[in-house]
Amino acid sequence: MSRFGRVLTAMATPFGADGSLDLDGAANLARWLVSNGNDGVVVAGTTGEAPTLSKDEHLDLIRTVRDALPDAVVVAGAGSNDTRHAIEMTDTVTELGVDAVLSVSPYYNRPPQSGIEAHFRAIAAATDLPIMIYDVPGRTGRRIGHDVLVRLFSEVENCVAFKDATGDPAGTARLMAAVPHVDLYSGDDSLTLPLLAVGAIGIVGTSTHWTAPHMAELIIAFEKGDVARAREINAQLQDSFEYVNSDRCVFSQAVKVMMNRLGVPVGECRLPLGPPPGDTDERARIVIEALHG
Repeated sequence: MSRFGRVLTAMATPFGADGSLDLDGAANLARWLVSNGNDGVVVAGTTGEAPTLSKDEHLDLIRTVRDALPDAVVVAGAGSNDTRHAIEMTDTVTELGVDAVLSVSPYYNRPPQSGIEAHFRAIAAATDLPIMIYDVPGRTGRRIGHDVLVRLFSEVENCVAFKDATGDPAGTARLMAAVPHVDLYSGDDSLTLPLLAVGAIGIVGTSTHWTAPHMAELIIAFEKGDVARAREINAQLQDSFEYVNSDRCVFSQAVKVMMNRLGVPVGECRLPLGPPPGDTDERARIVIEALHG
């Protein structure tokens, strides 16, 4: 098993009724996640609504979760489409005692591959912590090139893990053939089983807010060669995968509705996400009741 474990959740960020950051809620949620099947959490990522956090809120959130989880893995989101800001944030979160840094490919700018590579090299030089590179072209607008990833994972000592939300298992298989030492994590819950087949060792998930025990069992079954059992669990999780993201209700909204239903208060999303569609709570009820039969 990887240094980071099998199941990590990209943790939602709790807000109060007035939209303020709820640090007590963040500590409570982090502890709940680890008590319910997660090996650790990724804090201040996209599901954590990082683009809506001020710098002070961002750092207070990471500090709070680190203090709440002294014995679990905490990966800090520190990405930006401004390389200078990403370096500053990476340097700062390093001082907070986290276990690793999640660094997303620069978004919106659509830089050339040479710029993407230089961006990650500069960030890696700012810390001695392990770096988990995150490729999510559906959000960033530009996929990280295969050759760039191979060079980063071969030549930059602390680039050690890859959160893959490319939606391209064939491309991931090609990458793992070139750099088999990399810790590959599924960044798309519904593609976890296919990615296990090409070398993934775990997931950084969203539905894992409530499916972590099932996902851990799926991964362990696959590791043991019990593919039939892994497929059976994967089938049980389809409703959760469908629930957690749609054009009407995106990850953070769906996750927050589910956690509030489970008695772990996290509030609502800040704009531009805002409140979820009115039927989301009923959908959450159906999903969780079916999952636990």
